[in-house]
Amino acid sequence: MKRHRAFAPDKPFLIYWAPGAGHGPHQIFKEWADKYKGQFDDGWDALREKTYKRQKDLGWIPADAKLTQRADTMASWDSIPESERPFQTRLMEVFAGFVEHADAQAGRLIDELDELGIRDNTLVFYIWGDNGSSAEGQNGTISELLAQNQIPNTIAQQIEALNKIGGLDALGGPKVDSMYHAGWAWAGDTPFKYTKLIASHFGGTDNPMAISWPSRIKPDKTPRSQFHHVNDIAPTIYQILGIKPPKVVDGFPQDPLDGVSMVYTFDNPKAPGQKHIQYFDNNGSRGIYHDGWYACTFGPLIPWLTVSPGLATWDSSKDVWELYNLQTDFSQADDLAAKDPQRLADMKTLFLKEAKENQVFPIGAGIWLRIHPEDRQKTSYTSWHFDSTTTRMPEFAAPGLGRESNHVTVTAELGDNASGVLYALGGAGGGLTLYIDKGQLVYEYNMMIIERYIARSPEKLTAGKHKIEVDTTIAKPGAPGEVVLSVDGAEVARTTAKRTVPAAFTASETFDVGIDLGSPVSLDYFDRRPFAFNGKIESMVVELK
Repeated sequence: MKRHRAFAPDKPFLIYWAPGAGHGPHQIFKEWADKYKGQFDDGWDALREKTYKRQKDLGWIPADAKLTQRADTMASWDSIPESERPFQTRLMEVFAGFVEHADAQAGRLIDELDELGIRDNTLVFYIWGDNGSSAEGQNGTISELLAQNQIPNTIAQQIEALNKIGGLDALGGPKVDSMYHAGWAWAGDTPFKYTKLIASHFGGTDNPMAISWPSRIKPDKTPRSQFHHVNDIAPTIYQILGIKPPKVVDGFPQDPLDGVSMVYTFDNPKAPGQKHIQYFDNNGSRGIYHDGWYACTFGPLIPWLTVSPGLATWDSSKDVWELYNLQTDFSQADDLAAKDPQRLADMKTLFLKEAKENQVFPIGAGIWLRIHPEDRQKTSYTSWHFDSTTTRMPEFAAPGLGRESNHVTVTAELGDNASGVLYALGGAGGGLTLYIDKGQLVYEYNMMIIERYIARSPEKLTAGKHKIEVDTTIAKPGAPGEVVLSVDGAEVARTTAKRTVPAAFTASETFDVGIDLGSPVSLDYFDRRPFAFNGKIESMVVELK
């Protein structure tokens, strides 16, 4: 904003500020998490009750809004063993510190508007989240993508692995990719049912929003209850500025905007809602809003379970639909499907119409990859030639070194007691790396922190030019991996990864040659990161088998 003032103070500006918080993994400075020590010791069921009462006391939700019940498939706090509760509460403390820190940064932005003297005529939309709270941490996790890869594990396994890297104090830090238990997400979605990835109920989609424009909007304490969607933001801005959306941009015809301006709510908190229709769809969970009513079906995916029963045999035509009158039932607590079957039928037809117009079909297409991870997005190449200029290559564009059979050949010039990374894929939350440590060749398969498989040459590699090979055999996604290391044609070490990662190690880490940028795959060189190789890599050739 200061640069804008310096370069073009007479021109308007638009900032889209989207912090990583509170998306997983949850990572924050220890002192921020420590502010919440002990505040969640009563568990998520109690937190939900307390949150519901506070919402009522503040007038944030209608006085007659009901508190919906926990799903039968979601764990109660009472079911959590005493020995695991410190782990679970610390995960929530980390999340609380994480989101408070993000809110503090938003406050800095607003403070700067005041400092620049432009606060009064700046329009601010503050949306707290981009979906409901996420249950993708499932039972609580130290490695976020354990869930997405559908890798079975226990909390005891995770705590054992965590204790090797610093215990509870490591949660929220750079050695883990932690996310809290789905129960905390459910509590965060009070008073609604369910969580992120569920489009049928507002626990999966609803977020609070505040709009501020001091020179135009007189603040009041009345929450606006009109039904609106994120696609209404752009029409609101267009109306305020008196601009019609372009029909063509850079020669490309534009789709018409689906949204409705919210300007009518600025001065009249009780104004009748002007948004009439909005569809929702996520992994086969779906819903349709129409003039105060909402029809929906849960769908096949249960986000808080590692494996959703019946996923492979799901038939969307057999889904059971529900019906809610949002005008009298804020939290979708009373299903009226049996009482008003004609309205439900009409709204199901309306959903199909909206789905066709918005290219939603086939319904639940995202489920396919959960059943067939071999069809994930991946490069079409089967061989690559790299060198030390290859860094920060996104995992989905890189060779699948940890999920499919491959052969790697590295030609490198080594000095005495050579050290450093030859190549690495992934990060602290999961990945694989080949490195030399004081002359010894080491391979590590970091199976999402909870398991680590290491092969180490017994002898040091001599100075000079060497051909280093890594041969990996993985029969199918998730199957064990046989890894053999060879130097100049002779085997020097091997290991068997009892389980491999079928889809991806991380959502944000990369493939690097000659260095391990980002978070390091191996704890052995964590304190020496990025552990750049001190020799010369002439080439790295990868071939899928």
